[in-house]
Amino acid sequence: MRKKLVAGNWKMHLTLDEARELVARITENFPQPPLSDVWVAPSCPFIHPIARQTEKSFISVGAQNAHWEDSGAFTGEVSVPMLLSAGARWVILGHSERRQYFGETNEILARKVRKAVQHQMAVVYCVGENETARQTGEHFKIVEGQIREVLEGLKPEDWKRISIAYEPVWAIGTGKTATPEQAQEMHAFIRSLVEKIADSFVANNMRILYGGSVKPHNAFEIFSRPDVDGGLIGGASLKADAFSEIIRAADKTMQ
Repeated sequence: MRKKLVAGNWKMHLTLDEARELVARITENFPQPPLSDVWVAPSCPFIHPIARQTEKSFISVGAQNAHWEDSGAFTGEVSVPMLLSAGARWVILGHSERRQYFGETNEILARKVRKAVQHQMAVVYCVGENETARQTGEHFKIVEGQIREVLEGLKPEDWKRISIAYEPVWAIGTGKTATPEQAQEMHAFIRSLVEKIADSFVANNMRILYGGSVKPHNAFEIFSRPDVDGGLIGGASLKADAFSEIIRAADKTMQ
């Protein structure tokens, strides 16, 4: 059985004091470490202090973005070596908000993914269709393009660092959620596609997460599906009790 992963994307929220309080409350909610892996991605300025705060806990700290070069004249950007030196161990790449608001293309993301795995950093690579693509039946085509154009050609040893997060754009921050059946259908499609691109071992061991308005009340039903290996959580990850309930839901599916 693949170990479940619950990752919190804090986006551009929280002050440093609020971030410290949040992780403190999450760890307090688990006197014993959960069965699932638990990751959080603070805003970039807070990666180092949160990584220091959680270094002896079950929480792994990551980043929400990274550049495709190690260094250079790229004002405002942050490189993978910088993130690693600050304590980040993983990075979210390809989130729909990065694609939509900052013009990130599959070509750009392919460079970012390769830079991250070059430095042995784990990647949560996001894919997903918008509402129009879903309504017109283009959702599989869109997701296949996002995966092939970015991940095809990875070295065999790099695949072990990749998790894929399926986030239907129409369900991010909207309150809408894909049905468990829709999530399972797409996750199974992604796994079969990875098998074609890489091999069956990679596909069977890759964790494919669902993201898109996961809440305590629907987490267990979604995570119970055979190809759903946890979630990339947005708004609910900002509330310690809600995030903890989602972690418990993931744990319950492993018992």
